[in-house]
Amino acid sequence: MTVEGLLGRKLGMLQVFDDEGRLRGATAIQVGPCWVTQVRTDEKDGYSAVQLGFGEKKKLTRPASGHLAASGAPNLRHLAEFRATGEVNLGDQIGVEIFEQGQLVDVTGTSKGRGFQGGVKRHHFRGGPRTHGQSDRHRAPGSIGAGTTPGRVFKGTRMAGHMGAARNTVRNLEIVGRNEERGVIFVAGSVPGPNGGLIRVRHARAVAGSRGRA
Repeated sequence: MTVEGLLGRKLGMLQVFDDEGRLRGATAIQVGPCWVTQVRTDEKDGYSAVQLGFGEKKKLTRPASGHLAASGAPNLRHLAEFRATGEVNLGDQIGVEIFEQGQLVDVTGTSKGRGFQGGVKRHHFRGGPRTHGQSDRHRAPGSIGAGTTPGRVFKGTRMAGHMGAARNTVRNLEIVGRNEERGVIFVAGSVPGPNGGLIRVRHARAVAGSRGRA
């Protein structure tokens, strides 16, 4: 059985020593245990995948409870689908065992919400000059170059606006440690989102150094 990835929860950051004795910053992620709540097959659905559930919830709607009843899983808060190969059965539990130390993973999470922010914080603009009595230009955006032609603001112009609370993927993070008893992996570097936030961890799809969309 090979499952593409798992759902998990970001626990926080710490420092770990790798096999070469280097001190590295890492993020602790609790991966699973995830329940297999649905199995998709080539014969029935045209592709092979599993739906995994993670995190318990006190109360569910009747349709959600009926969906989970077939697998015998408890009330699950989060459901997500991952590609899978091999034999997978309803009700199976999958955890940290699908990841190995030293392999690369892609981590997806929702970044922290920052609310409405100005151009300096949102796009790292430098602001206006601070000379000759200009006391209100320090963080102003300045001209946006509209004018009579074209007489409008181009879509995508970098300006003040809502910042954060967006889905982001960090690719090719190395697993520098693993705690099987607690179901925790340690990945080098930082991952999006606050402590306790929902995280999706997948086997790396691209070669290190390449670019691509999640």
